[in-house]
Order: sequence, then C-alpha cells, then structure tokens
Amino acid sequence: MTLEQLRIFLAVVEHQHFTRAAEELYITQPAVSAAIQSLEKEYSVKLFHRVGRRIEITDAGRILSLEARKILDQVAVTERGLRELNGLQRGELRIGSSLTVGNYWLPEKISQFKSAYPGIVVECTLANAEEIGEGTASGLFDLGLVTGTLKPSLQDSLEPQEVGHDRLKIIVGRYHPWYKRPQITIDELHQTSWVMRESGSGTQQMFEQALQGWGIDPSTLTVDLVLTSSEMVKAVVESGSGAAAISEMMIQKELQLGTLGAVQVMDEQLAKLRPLEIAQAVVLLKHRQRFQTKLAIAFSEMLTQSQMNVVT
Repeated sequence: MTLEQLRIFLAVVEHQHFTRAAEELYITQPAVSAAIQSLEKEYSVKLFHRVGRRIEITDAGRILSLEARKILDQVAVTERGLRELNGLQRGELRIGSSLTVGNYWLPEKISQFKSAYPGIVVECTLANAEEIGEGTASGLFDLGLVTGTLKPSLQDSLEPQEVGHDRLKIIVGRYHPWYKRPQITIDELHQTSWVMRESGSGTQQMFEQALQGWGIDPSTLTVDLVLTSSEMVKAVVESGSGAAAISEMMIQKELQLGTLGAVQVMDEQLAKLRPLEIAQAVVLLKHRQRFQTKLAIAFSEMLTQSQMNVVT
C-alpha cells in the first residue's frame, strides 16, 4: 500500500467517480482504476461496487477511508514538522477561530507572531465556536480559538487553555425604551424582544449560561431573529430591533457615536442592587494526542505569555 494509492482512493471516495478523481489528480482514468484494482487484489476485498455507470463504496472501503485520512493527515503533519527544522524560517500555521475572536481579538496576535516569524504563512479560518472545536478535533486546524464551552463530545479530544478575556454587553438601539437607561433589573429582560446568535455560537452559549445563572430560562425570552454573525446582530439592533448580548470588543465605536447604548443588568437580591457581569474567556484549543508542530507550540507560548503579562 502506497501513499499515492491512498490519495487516489480518497479522491474516488470524495467524487464517487473514477474520471472526476483522475481530473482532480491530473492523472489518467486508467491509472485511477489500476490503483484501486491493485489495492483490492492485494487485500482480497472490494472497495467499490460497480452499479451500472455508478460506483458505491463498500464496508471495506469505508474502513479504509477512515484510516487513510488519518494516515495522510499524519504524513502532512510530519512533512510540516520536517520543514520547520529550518529554525521556523518557513512553514504554515493553520488556525481556526470563532467569528468575534477572529475579527477583533486575534488580528493583533497574528501581527505580533508575524513580526517574530516573518517567513511563516498563517492561514486563519473563521466559523462558529462549535465548528472550530470540531475542526480542531479532526486535525483541520493546528489550533482553535473560541469563547464559550466545549461540547461534551469534544472534551476528551481537546485541551482548552484560557488565553484572554471578553465581556458581553446588553445593547439596544437609540429608539429602544432602554436606550437612555443605564440600568435594568433581571425581570425586565422579559419586556423586550431579542436578536440572538445561533446555538453553536460561543457568544450565545455564554449568554444562555448567564441567563440560567440569573434564574431565567432562555426559552422564555421573546426571540425575533436568530443570526449567524455578530456583525449582523449589531446592525439589526442598531437599526431599532430589540436587544442583544454582544461582545464588548465589537461595540466601542458604536457606543462612542451613540448609535448603540449598553445597559447594565442589576440584581435586586436582599434589597440591594448589584451589577451582573457576563464574562467569557478566550480559549485556546489544542488536540490532546495529535502531534503539535513547532509553529503551533510557538504561537501557543506567545498567547500564554501575553495572558500572563495582562494578569501581572
């Protein structure tokens, strides 16, 4: 079994078609067929059923598909590790980041890293926190950066490390009844409509946890819109629709211009008003078992050192 055979096999699995796999790999269709036939003959199994002009993967093919992806992923990591023997002069770092972290917190960190290692290519993908966690667990990213909590199914695979902080603010537009009010009580949260992020968002997870801590079932709030981008949430609220919980990092300009107002939630326990904060950690995700490249280690150490400097 060769790496080239595995690459050809996975291309066929992806396209479910010999000719399309050949076109992707820039080889001939007979070469694709020969590679698959060689694997089937060597191990006395059928990897695909030929059904007329279509092909369908067999149980043996599914097993090989899972293992082949792991093998090729490990080969790619090993190749990158070997290239890093040049003293981190060249190489690639793949980062996955949740949207708010990636748009507002991470750019300064990447610039700092690039200043130290100018020859390194940093590839950053933005998605919601749940997708970044799954991508880091599968090896799509060397490192993940999110806010919120990990899905239980990912906790055995990923090691979280706190590397920064953010706070959520309750915001409203200038025509909202709360706009000129600096404070509201917990009970008043039911008296407005809300614009929310989707359930896989770290921001949404943190807001729901805060609500539950305040004794509010999130499902009892009136939700007008659910959006997949905090920028969209901010724009909708700014135009006059409801209230939202959003990262403090995102709204500095709008607060200064007065197009948004931030409202402090107060707890009335024991007849004494107490401000309630929605704090969230920026969390670095690393795979517990997957090999870490020197670049990933260097970037992790930079973030950790920056966090220590903030604390001290």
